[in-house]
Amino acid sequence: MFITPSPVFDASVSGGADNLGNLPEWDLNDLYQGTDDPKINQDLVWLESECAAFAADYEGKLAELNADDMLTCIQRNEKISTVAGRIMSFAGLRYYQLTTDGERTKFLSDAQEKITVFTTPLVFFTLELNRLSEEALTALFDANADLARYRPAIRRIRALEPHQLSDELEKFLHDLGAVGDAWEKLFDETVAGLTFDIEGEDLNIEATLNLLTEQDRSKREMAARELARVFGENIRTFARVHNTQAKEKDIIDRWRGMPTPQTGRHLSNDVEAEVVEALRDAVVAAYPKLSHRYYELKRKWLGLDKMQVWDRNAPLPMESDRIVDWDEARETVMSAYGAFDPRMADLAQPFFDQGWIDAPVKSGKAPGAFAHPTVTDAHPYIMLNYLGKPRDVMTLAHELGHGVHQVLAADQGEMLSSTPLTLAETASVFGEMLTFRTMLDKAKDQQERKVMLAGKVEDMINTVVRQIAFYDFECKLHDARKSGELTPDDINALWMSVQGESLGPAFEFMDGYETFWAYIPHFVHSPFYVYAYAFGDGLVNALYAVYQDQPAGFQDKYFDMLRAGGSMHHSDLLAPFGLDAADPKFWDKGLSMISGMIDELEAMEA
Repeated sequence: MFITPSPVFDASVSGGADNLGNLPEWDLNDLYQGTDDPKINQDLVWLESECAAFAADYEGKLAELNADDMLTCIQRNEKISTVAGRIMSFAGLRYYQLTTDGERTKFLSDAQEKITVFTTPLVFFTLELNRLSEEALTALFDANADLARYRPAIRRIRALEPHQLSDELEKFLHDLGAVGDAWEKLFDETVAGLTFDIEGEDLNIEATLNLLTEQDRSKREMAARELARVFGENIRTFARVHNTQAKEKDIIDRWRGMPTPQTGRHLSNDVEAEVVEALRDAVVAAYPKLSHRYYELKRKWLGLDKMQVWDRNAPLPMESDRIVDWDEARETVMSAYGAFDPRMADLAQPFFDQGWIDAPVKSGKAPGAFAHPTVTDAHPYIMLNYLGKPRDVMTLAHELGHGVHQVLAADQGEMLSSTPLTLAETASVFGEMLTFRTMLDKAKDQQERKVMLAGKVEDMINTVVRQIAFYDFECKLHDARKSGELTPDDINALWMSVQGESLGPAFEFMDGYETFWAYIPHFVHSPFYVYAYAFGDGLVNALYAVYQDQPAGFQDKYFDMLRAGGSMHHSDLLAPFGLDAADPKFWDKGLSMISGMIDELEAMEA
């Protein structure tokens, strides 16, 4: 999964399992040498001084600047973002390594509070920028080509102008952000601190969720019931976090005049609401030919009358339970990247060689996986919780795709490098597809091909169907919260209202599954983030079809798209490939690739 310096939830040591090999850990020295590095204090002192100086130089004066002065203003603002982002990246990455450590939590919170205070005087910048007329801005862009390069970033800032509040209220909300972040930390620390009793052994959430992919059905059931038990014991805390976050969002959205709870996400993603709804509607309409059809096949393969939730990600009966060690995972992904284009492997190599990946499962470590871009004068870092399953290899391919994208986009600078979430998933899902296709071509027989195809279909269903079901759950949650406090049972009912529809009649649901919304980090960290996964998967399926049909010159166009970062709208990025996400038929193309794989699996049964 892709994250900003305030992420959602994506030396060498052994970790996780004894037979995984030497799993790498982060070397954060490229950011700072440690918490006692004097450069941290120097940067904080500079930041406080420069923020004050920036406000003194420019507040109330943006409308008077000529093109050269406006360029200097923007570049100074970028430098502030870079220094602040470096501090927060270092503090955040240390925290994710051990979220239960009080010192790391304090360091992150203190840094966040200081930077919030220092940067409050800068709130005027976007407010005044939005007050400039289009005519005045156009004249400035026409007068300076270097300034005109920032046009896309300024366009995205100005898209928020109709929802802008007074200067005083914007400063107040900026300051209040540190309080909202405290609820995110409570969620992270609660999830990381959960322990699950599996046959007398205390496991963390990652290790317990991993048991849901075990071949032994009794182990899967044991893990599912233990997850339900522990979520149930903590459900009031999770409900409080969701109620508070949703209410805070509702208040801010109401003051800003946002027409829907999703509007803010669409604006930050630089995507039209109509495009997202077309995606959502296409996926929901395709449930019967995708998830319903596939899980009926899987039900038969497993020899069950009904599937339970612990069967959703179960391996097939003929599937090997072989563990993939780290060296093999690395070689698999790197060979796939290199076969596509040697430049892609060259970009990925430093992640393995220079401490840019943190792979072991450790107590207190944040769950899941992500690629953190940090700042454009440093480099990204990838977090994994590697347990040696085939899906973990795909996760490595996914996050490495993010990393390559972030490295290429860094040349755009702080304001233009960050890609909207809808496009940020493109390189990651494409990296997965390259790895999958390489492995599929090497399948030694029909049975191995069947297992690999089924695994890919499941991953795509998890990326498309499951994430759109998550999106519908969030839409219902935020709409319901407008009417009052939601009890845990209320939220449970909303969760279950989308599960049967999305998974289909092959399933029945155990008591306790209604609480499984509780641990999903995206709902807390980045409301409505989840549709970006489905967007990215559909886009990549369409892109890969172009690659198969018209391979000549594809790599150069692909690298140009990644280098663009956030400097272009999705319509402009996709135009060289002959694709248009605004076309309702676009999403059907991507969904047809998944359906085609299920067709092949059904044909194997004939």
